Amino acid sequence: MGNEIVMQKERTTSKEEEVQSGYCGGKFLTFFLANKEYGLEILKVQEIIGILEITPVPKTPDFIKGVINLRGHIIPIVDLRLKFGMKELEYSEETCIIVVKTSGIIMGIIVDRVSEVIDIAGVDIEKTPSFGVNVNTDYILGIGKTGGKVKLILDIDKVLSEEEVIDMYKMTSPKQNGAETASREN
Repeated sequence: MGNEIVMQKERTTSKEEEVQSGYCGGKFLTFFLANKEYGLEILKVQEIIGILEITPVPKTPDFIKGVINLRGHIIPIVDLRLKFGMKELEYSEETCIIVVKTSGIIMGIIVDRVSEVIDIAGVDIEKTPSFGVNVNTDYILGIGKTGGKVKLILDIDKVLSEEEVIDMYKMTSPKQNGAETASREN
């Protein structure tokens, strides 16, 4: 056997492996909530901004903090901590809003802090384990394993329910009543 050199094959991910795992890998923006790291598909992210003045909207759930005016566009803002049933914290210098496009609307999600953009291969994303019939985990796309750590990868399109998305859409769309009244007067 002597001086044999053992060559290890570098692990590469083929499209076939990703299809078998059920997930296509890609780039994910990671962020923290309560010292736990989460990720979401980078293609859903429009931009990251600091906390702006948020105008509360009456009769909305607690996790909908209100709306902001972002360069002339009204954007609803969701506090992800509250949506996930976590304790509300005072905003810090690191607190920011991730502006995402989901279910046809642009909205902002408040997170404790943004971490980084990472690349996770499809074979390194596992299906969400079952937590029982009373626990809804549809909003979790999968569990990403990278650098010896686990990250919950969110399906941002499913973080809000259909009814919540409709409510958010109503907040951002122009009021039809004013347009109808103006057309009747002409």
